[in-house]
Amino acid sequence: MYQYTEFDRQFVQQRAAQYRDQLQRHLAGQLGEDEFRPLRLQNGWYVQRYAPMLRVAVPYGELSSAQLRVLARIARDYDQPSAELFAEARAKQNALGTMPSRLTTGYGHFTTRQNVQFNWIPLDKSADVMDLLASVNMHGIQTSGNCIRNITSDERAGIAVDEIADPRPFAEIMRQWSTLHPEFAFLPRKFKIAITGAREDRAAVAWHDVGLHVIRSSDGEVGFKVLVGGGMGRTPVIASTIREFLPWHQILNYLEAVVRVYNRWGRRDNKYKARIKILVKAEGQRFVDEVEAEYRDILEKDGAPHTITQAELDRVAASFVPPSLQCDRKTADAKIAHILRAAAEDDVEFSRWLQQNVAPHKNPDLRAVTLSFKRLGQAPGDATADQLETAAALADQFSAGEARVTHDQNLLLPWVRCDALPELWRAARKAGMARPNIRLLTDMIACPGGDFCSLANARSLPLAEAITARYQDLDELHDLGEIDLHISGCINSCGHHHSGHIGILGVDKDGKEWYQVTLGGSDGSALSGEPVPGKVVGPSFSAAEVPEVIEAVLDTYRRLRQSAGDRAETFIATVKRVGLEPFKAAANAARVTPPQAA
Repeated sequence: MYQYTEFDRQFVQQRAAQYRDQLQRHLAGQLGEDEFRPLRLQNGWYVQRYAPMLRVAVPYGELSSAQLRVLARIARDYDQPSAELFAEARAKQNALGTMPSRLTTGYGHFTTRQNVQFNWIPLDKSADVMDLLASVNMHGIQTSGNCIRNITSDERAGIAVDEIADPRPFAEIMRQWSTLHPEFAFLPRKFKIAITGAREDRAAVAWHDVGLHVIRSSDGEVGFKVLVGGGMGRTPVIASTIREFLPWHQILNYLEAVVRVYNRWGRRDNKYKARIKILVKAEGQRFVDEVEAEYRDILEKDGAPHTITQAELDRVAASFVPPSLQCDRKTADAKIAHILRAAAEDDVEFSRWLQQNVAPHKNPDLRAVTLSFKRLGQAPGDATADQLETAAALADQFSAGEARVTHDQNLLLPWVRCDALPELWRAARKAGMARPNIRLLTDMIACPGGDFCSLANARSLPLAEAITARYQDLDELHDLGEIDLHISGCINSCGHHHSGHIGILGVDKDGKEWYQVTLGGSDGSALSGEPVPGKVVGPSFSAAEVPEVIEAVLDTYRRLRQSAGDRAETFIATVKRVGLEPFKAAANAARVTPPQAA
């Protein structure tokens, strides 16, 4: 993984010291709330429903074991509200309706944008937390505010078998370019960039303000396909391709042009229409023409100041040298095959784990292994302090001290030797992190929702718990096959409900929690097909009805799916083939309360 330079380290430490001074002045009454708010937001500190929330940046998802241990310490020692505050918050949540509160403390929360959040850190302890983060080169810079946010990528970047080029050096160069960019610190709205270097899009690039897909031209030159104007929220939009091929060394100059045009013309009078997707949709070709004209000016008038040289790319790429973990080639293949075959035959659960949680690797001696944190009694994305410590130990023992946050709110170990898989499985199973449910129904995405977030209309986590409880049988989960279930507590779509094969959106109706259900969404992966937002199957449902609705939808799938040999048609393939009507009828038949208008 990327090794910070001395400049990087000093920058992060100075930023932490600067924040401590700002906090002390605020607590002493020398900085009012209005003056302090933009300063804390620039360091990742929000104030949510009951307490401050910290969002920690994890550029392109990479975490070292040392960083995991610091995150564990923060969860254990700082993510702890007063007993009075916690009791008051829980009482308020339980008074909302039939679903019990899912408020928890002492957790880190993995987000869909490869960040880590904490929900209960007292503000007067926040500078201590920033110092801890800085000690392992971490921070909250650009995790909030109207700036270029944390740049995300495929969690298999640098190791994927279908990779055209490793996107991490480009992502790191973009991180350095965008960090505290003087022209882009106060954009019309937040701005999100995703990059993938593989043939399969595992980074959902079309759902971002800018999506970058590494490609090769017909003569073998590496470059980027550039997509602009994607996003979720109340207006889901798939990004438009504005450049089919851009030479790699010009990517920063081109991004500069894109963001300049957005900064110039993006709407600032209405935050609901301020994202670049609205500008692109409204202006169409005119937007593309403006970007191309700005790009020409940057090249011709400004002298292309952000051109990436081969020397600079090589310098950054040198920080991503893979660890030396090769097996003895004379015996490795036979040994690995024997170990895995014998272990899989001996234990059905291990066999399933190999199928669901273990992915192929660019190095044939290695595998990428996903640790599942999704289990009954624990919210999607949450990891306790003990689990973070255990994940750090597993990373040290099995993955050269590195882990990666996935878009599905799990952790991936990218450097696992094949002959260590049985031992890793036993250790992960003992820690409760080896459930073979990756990409299955209970490997769902969910935002923190109304239990924590002041923007939410409804709670996500009790609903996730109810569905998880209903589908605990592994035989049933594997029979249902791969299904993306995404839950958002409000239209801001932090749970990515638009891209779920099954999406659930919390809505507020007369002060009560109701939920819309969508079907047929896609993030652009090989399983899902072309990116597309799901479609609503009916008026909103009550919280008690949603698990019944999901069951009715899945029963309809099992009835209508086709099979070829021993392979059943996937859920998303069945929805695309037969259309929404059978599922819509089944969902509405499960209703027991009067429908609410969408």
